[in-house]
Amino acid sequence: QVQLVESGGGLVQAGGSLRLSCAASGRTFTLYPMGWFRQAPGKEREFVAAISWKGGSTYYADSVKGRFTISRYHAKNTVYLQMNSLKPEDTAVYYCAAARGAAVAKNPDEYDDWGQGTQVTVSS
Repeated sequence: QVQLVESGGGLVQAGGSLRLSCAASGRTFTLYPMGWFRQAPGKEREFVAAISWKGGSTYYADSVKGRFTISRYHAKNTVYLQMNSLKPEDTAVYYCAAARGAAVAKNPDEYDDWGQGTQVTVSS
Protein backbone atom coordinates (compact mmCIF):
# COMPACT_ATOMS: atom_id res chain seq x y z
CA GLN A 1 0.00 0.00 0.00
CA VAL A 2 1.12 3.55 -0.66
CA GLN A 3 0.12 6.62 1.29
CA LEU A 4 -0.57 9.74 -0.76
CA VAL A 5 -0.88 13.33 0.42
CA GLU A 6 -1.96 16.08 -1.98
CA SER A 7 -1.24 19.78 -1.55
CA GLY A 8 -1.27 22.97 -3.56
CA GLY A 9 -4.98 23.53 -4.06
CA GLY A 10 -6.65 26.86 -3.48
CA LEU A 11 -8.69 29.69 -4.94
CA VAL A 12 -7.54 31.25 -8.20
CA GLN A 13 -9.07 33.52 -10.82
CA ALA A 14 -9.87 32.22 -14.28
CA GLY A 15 -6.75 32.23 -16.43
CA GLY A 16 -4.51 31.66 -13.45
CA SER A 17 -2.27 28.74 -12.52
CA LEU A 18 -1.78 26.27 -9.70
CA ARG A 19 0.63 23.41 -9.14
CA LEU A 20 -0.61 20.41 -7.23
CA SER A 21 1.81 18.06 -5.49
CA CYS A 22 1.27 14.48 -4.36
CA ALA A 23 3.81 13.07 -1.91
CA ALA A 24 3.99 9.29 -1.71
CA SER A 25 5.26 6.87 0.90
CA GLY A 26 4.92 3.14 1.42
CA ARG A 27 5.21 0.62 -1.42
CA THR A 28 7.80 1.38 -4.03
CA PHE A 29 6.37 4.48 -5.59
CA THR A 30 8.70 4.47 -8.54
CA LEU A 31 7.33 1.19 -9.93
CA TYR A 32 3.76 2.28 -10.55
CA PRO A 33 1.93 4.61 -12.89
CA MET A 34 0.26 7.53 -11.16
CA GLY A 35 -2.88 9.45 -11.99
CA TRP A 36 -4.78 12.60 -11.14
CA PHE A 37 -8.57 12.60 -10.96
CA ARG A 38 -11.12 15.21 -9.96
CA GLN A 39 -14.63 15.29 -8.65
CA ALA A 40 -16.96 18.27 -8.79
CA PRO A 41 -20.09 18.52 -6.59
CA GLY A 42 -22.83 16.28 -7.88
CA LYS A 43 -20.60 14.68 -10.50
CA GLU A 44 -18.69 11.44 -10.76
CA ARG A 45 -14.95 11.25 -10.32
CA GLU A 46 -13.25 11.83 -13.67
CA PHE A 47 -9.83 11.18 -15.10
CA VAL A 48 -7.54 14.18 -15.52
CA ALA A 49 -4.02 12.92 -16.27
CA ALA A 50 -1.74 9.92 -15.83
CA ILE A 51 1.96 9.19 -16.10
CA SER A 52 3.88 5.97 -16.62
CA TRP A 53 6.20 4.65 -13.93
CA LYS A 54 9.28 5.93 -15.75
CA GLY A 55 7.60 9.21 -16.56
CA GLY A 56 8.14 8.84 -20.28
CA SER A 57 4.47 8.54 -21.20
CA THR A 58 1.71 10.92 -20.22
CA TYR A 59 -2.02 10.94 -20.92
CA TYR A 60 -4.61 13.67 -20.51
CA ALA A 61 -8.33 14.14 -20.61
CA ASP A 62 -9.37 16.15 -23.65
CA SER A 63 -10.74 18.88 -21.40
CA VAL A 64 -7.29 19.65 -19.93
CA LYS A 65 -4.98 18.79 -22.83
CA GLY A 66 -2.64 21.66 -23.59
CA ARG A 67 -3.33 23.35 -20.24
CA PHE A 68 -2.27 20.76 -17.63
CA THR A 69 1.04 18.92 -17.31
CA ILE A 70 1.68 15.86 -15.17
CA SER A 71 5.21 15.01 -14.06
CA ARG A 72 6.95 12.92 -11.43
CA TYR A 73 10.19 13.30 -9.51
CA HIS A 74 11.34 9.96 -8.14
CA ALA A 75 14.01 11.41 -5.86
CA LYS A 76 11.25 13.15 -3.91
CA ASN A 77 8.58 10.44 -4.37
CA THR A 78 6.31 13.16 -5.70
CA VAL A 79 3.93 13.61 -8.60
CA TYR A 80 2.94 17.05 -9.81
CA LEU A 81 0.07 18.51 -11.78
CA GLN A 82 0.81 21.91 -13.26
CA MET A 83 -2.46 23.60 -14.16
CA ASN A 84 -2.43 26.66 -16.40
CA SER A 85 -5.18 28.73 -18.01
CA LEU A 86 -7.61 27.55 -15.39
CA LYS A 87 -11.34 27.77 -16.06
CA PRO A 88 -14.29 27.82 -13.67
CA GLU A 89 -15.24 24.34 -14.91
CA ASP A 90 -11.93 23.05 -13.48
CA THR A 91 -13.32 23.63 -10.00
CA ALA A 92 -13.28 20.30 -8.14
CA VAL A 93 -11.54 18.26 -5.50
CA TYR A 94 -8.40 16.83 -7.07
CA TYR A 95 -7.09 13.41 -6.07
CA CYS A 96 -3.88 11.62 -6.90
CA ALA A 97 -3.83 7.84 -7.10
CA ALA A 98 -1.38 4.98 -7.51
CA ALA A 99 -2.19 2.35 -10.11
CA ARG A 100 -2.67 -1.29 -9.22
CA GLY A 101 -0.59 -2.68 -12.05
CA ALA A 102 2.08 -1.67 -14.51
CA ALA A 103 -0.19 -0.19 -17.17
CA VAL A 104 -1.29 3.42 -17.24
CA ALA A 105 -5.05 3.62 -16.88
CA LYS A 106 -7.82 6.19 -17.13
CA ASN A 107 -10.38 4.14 -15.21
CA PRO A 108 -10.36 4.96 -11.48
CA ASP A 109 -11.11 1.27 -10.78
CA GLU A 110 -7.55 0.50 -11.90
CA TYR A 111 -6.12 2.49 -9.00
CA ASP A 112 -5.71 1.05 -5.53
CA ASP A 113 -4.46 3.90 -3.38
CA TRP A 114 -5.85 7.42 -3.15
CA GLY A 115 -5.00 10.62 -1.39
CA GLN A 116 -7.48 12.65 0.64
CA GLY A 117 -7.88 15.26 -2.09
CA THR A 118 -7.21 18.98 -2.40
CA GLN A 119 -9.80 21.59 -3.32
CA VAL A 120 -9.29 23.73 -6.41
CA THR A 121 -11.70 26.62 -6.93
CA VAL A 122 -11.54 28.81 -10.03
CA SER A 123 -13.52 32.03 -9.93
CA SER A 124 -14.85 33.74 -13.04
